[in-house]
Amino acid sequence: MTSSVHPHPQSTSASATADELAEERDRLRAENRQLQQALASHAVVDQAIGVLTVLGQIPPGDGFTVLREVSQHTNIKLTQVAEHVLKHGQGAALPEVLLGGLHAALARHTAGSRPV
Repeated sequence: MTSSVHPHPQSTSASATADELAEERDRLRAENRQLQQALASHAVVDQAIGVLTVLGQIPPGDGFTVLREVSQHTNIKLTQVAEHVLKHGQGAALPEVLLGGLHAALARHTAGSRPV
């Protein structure tokens, strides 16, 4: 396969290149912001998993599953659920909707791991 390259006329070549570079710069800045936000969100989720592991007495592997279930059942974003769990770990009260969802999810995941 071959690709054909059509050279731009010289009068528009410099401005097209400058425009393309500006667009690429803007795209990269937006991507960088998104990656920074994702990294911060990931850290919050990981910390919330730790809180659930200790307070909920569940295996670490179940922590993310519990967060995801609570998020899905309450229709609250996962990161927001994680933020509330972190605050709860520091002594804050959980919103009622999260409290019920969290108790239910923890019960599902601790039922098999605790002796009856």
